[in-house]
Amino acid sequence: MAQSAEQILADLKNGNYAPVYFLQGEEPYFIDLISNYIEKNALDESEKGFNQQILYGKDVKLNQVVSAARSFPMMGQRQVIIVKEAQNLGEFTESNFDFSLLENYLQSPQASTVLVFCYKHKKLDKRKKIYKSLQQHTILLESNKIYENKVPDWILQYVKSKGHGINRQALMLLTEYIGNNLERLSNEIDKVLVNFNEPSEITEALIQEYVGINKDYNIFELQSAIIKGNALKANRILNYFASDPKNHPAVVNIGFLHSFFTKLLLVHHSGDKSERGVASAAGVNPFFAKDYIVAVNRYNLGKTIQNLNHIFQADLMFKGVTANINESQLMKELVYKLMH
Repeated sequence: MAQSAEQILADLKNGNYAPVYFLQGEEPYFIDLISNYIEKNALDESEKGFNQQILYGKDVKLNQVVSAARSFPMMGQRQVIIVKEAQNLGEFTESNFDFSLLENYLQSPQASTVLVFCYKHKKLDKRKKIYKSLQQHTILLESNKIYENKVPDWILQYVKSKGHGINRQALMLLTEYIGNNLERLSNEIDKVLVNFNEPSEITEALIQEYVGINKDYNIFELQSAIIKGNALKANRILNYFASDPKNHPAVVNIGFLHSFFTKLLLVHHSGDKSERGVASAAGVNPFFAKDYIVAVNRYNLGKTIQNLNHIFQADLMFKGVTANINESQLMKELVYKLMH
C-alpha cells in the first residue's frame, strides 16, 4: 500500500511496524528518514547485535535477503533486516529476472521480521509484475523531489519541528543556494542548530558563520543588484567572487542567472501580474514574487529574451566553444550586458 512519509512515520512512532517496507524514489531524504527511524527504534540496543542486519544491495543476492527474512529472531520477538542501496541488487537491474521467490515471500511474510528495502534515486517500472506485488503487499513509499516553490515552506516546517525559528533573509539564502536538496538542507540547518540548546532564530549571520554562505556577497545578492539596476553593488559582489573562484564558480552563477531570466520570461507571458499570479507563473514560492514583479517592470519582454541570449553566449564562452576567457572577466561582461 502506497503511503506518504508522514503516514509511515506516524505509524512507526505509534509502534506499528509492518512486515515489509519498500522505499523508493529520487529523493533520498525521506527514504533515509524512515529507514534510520526503524534502525534506531525497532529494537532495543541489547537486541540489535543478534536481530538486526544491515545489508547492501551490491553485496547480496535477493535469495539471500529472502532467506534471512524467513529466519526467526534470536532471544527476541522481532528481527530487522534493512537492505540499503537496494537499487544495486543485481536482480532489480535484470529485465527478465524471475521474482517469484520474492513475490511468494510478500504474500506470506515472516510476521517476526521487519524487512526494509531502500531503493534510492530511481523507481521500479510500474508496469512490472513485481511492482504491483510490492504495491499490494508492502508499505510502499514514493519519495519524490519536492518542487522548488515548496522549499521555503519545507525549511520553515523543518526548523519549527526542531523548536526554532528562521528569519526571511536566512530562509532566502538557504532556498536560493541549496534548492530542493533536502538531505543537504537538513544537514546545513542542523549544523546551525547544534550550537543552541534554547529556542533560537536562524539569521543570515548564522548562515554565514556555520554554513559558509556570505550574507552580503552571494549569487542571490547579485541577482538582487541586477534586478534593481545597482551596478556598484553588482561589481562589488563580482570582485568578491573573483577573490574566491573555487567557491563561486562562473558555471554555477551563469546557471543561476539563466534560471532567473527563464522564470522572468514565463512571468512576462502570464496575464496575472499579482503576487500570487507571478509566483504561479514562475513556479516559485509567493515569498519571492516581489523580486519578479520588480524585475518584470525593469526588464521588458524584449530585454528579457536578449538577456537569455547573453547568458547562452556566456555559457558557450565559459565552456570554450566560442572563446577562452577569464572567469572573472566573463562574469563582469555578462552582468554589464544584462543591466544595460
